[in-house]
Amino acid sequence: MATLTVRNLDDSVVRALRVRAAERGRSAEAEHREILREVLTGIRQPSPRATAANRLAEFRHRTAGRGSATVTELLEESRQGRVDDLTDGSGA
Repeated sequence: MATLTVRNLDDSVVRALRVRAAERGRSAEAEHREILREVLTGIRQPSPRATAANRLAEFRHRTAGRGSATVTELLEESRQGRVDDLTDGSGA
């Protein structure tokens, strides 16, 4: 692979690149490569945030109507389990 060095960039451009990279969980160098790839090939990869949002929406759709326990119910079940463990299951 070739190496590309870019000189004489404004500090604000470098700062924006670093911020964009951090938002996407990449190094500035990896983000620079991705920007060049997107611009020159016209192929955009969905952002990690958009990918996560889509996966979460699919999960919610698949699990809709399953009647999940509420947080309160889960806490009560956990507490009752600890009480039972401490009292040897006698409940007293």
